Amino acid sequence: MSDSDMENKTFLHYDSISYKGSEKKEEISMDALQIANSLPMWIACGVAVVLVIAQALIFIKKAIDAAPQVGVTKEQVNKAIKSSALTSIGPSIVVLSGMLSLLVTVGGPMGWMRLSFIGSVMFESIAAGIGTGSVGVQLGVDELTPLALTMAVWTMILGSVGWIIFSTFAADKMDKIQAKLAGSNPAGLTIISSGAIIGVFAAMCGQKLVMVDNTALATVLGAILMYVMMQVSKKVPALKEWNLTIAILVAMAVTAII
Repeated sequence: MSDSDMENKTFLHYDSISYKGSEKKEEISMDALQIANSLPMWIACGVAVVLVIAQALIFIKKAIDAAPQVGVTKEQVNKAIKSSALTSIGPSIVVLSGMLSLLVTVGGPMGWMRLSFIGSVMFESIAAGIGTGSVGVQLGVDELTPLALTMAVWTMILGSVGWIIFSTFAADKMDKIQAKLAGSNPAGLTIISSGAIIGVFAAMCGQKLVMVDNTALATVLGAILMYVMMQVSKKVPALKEWNLTIAILVAMAVTAII
C-alpha cells in the first residue's frame, strides 16, 4: 500500500469518527429536548398551572363575596376587575418574552409552569444557567444534555422554595407584625407599605441604570412615558387603565429599535 493510500485511509477514518461524534452529540441534544417537551412533562407542569388558576378563581370568588361586607358595591368590584385585567397586559407581555427564551433552553412545559408560578424572568434565566453550568454546559451556547436539563430544573425549583416556605409559615403572623409596626395609627401601615414598595422598585431601577446600556435606556423611557401617560389620562380618564401597558410596550419597542 502506497503512502498516498495510507493518508487517504487515515483521513477517512478521522472523518468517520468526527461524523459519528457530531451525530452522537446531536442525538444527546435531541434526547434532552424531547424529554423537556414530552407529554409527561406537559401533564406534570399542566397540573401545577391548573392549581394556580384554581387558586386565583377561589380568591376572586371570596373577594366578590366579601365585598358587600366592607361596603364595596358591585360596580366598584367590576371596575376593579376590569382595571386589574387591563393593567396586567403589559407585565404579562414582558413575562411572555422571557418565556420564549426559556422555550429553547428548558422546553415549553417547564418555562410555562415556572413563569406561571413565579413570573420572574430574570430569576428563571439565571437559575437555569447556574444549573446547567454546574455540569459544564453553558446555557444557550453548548448542546443541552439530559443531565444539564435535570440540573436546570432542580436549580429553578429549589431556588424558589425558600420564600414559599417562609410565606406558608409566616402568613398567619403578619397581622401581629402589622399591628406592632403601625401601632395605634392605621395610616402608619400605609406609609410603611408605600415606603417598602418604593424602595424595592428604586433598587430594581438602580441596578438597571448603573449598567448604562439598553436596559438603562428602557428604564428611563419607561419612567418618562409613565409620567406622560399619567398627565394625559387626567384629561382622558379612559386611558388611565392602559398607562402601565402603553409605557412598557412603547419603551420596549423603542429600545429594541435603537
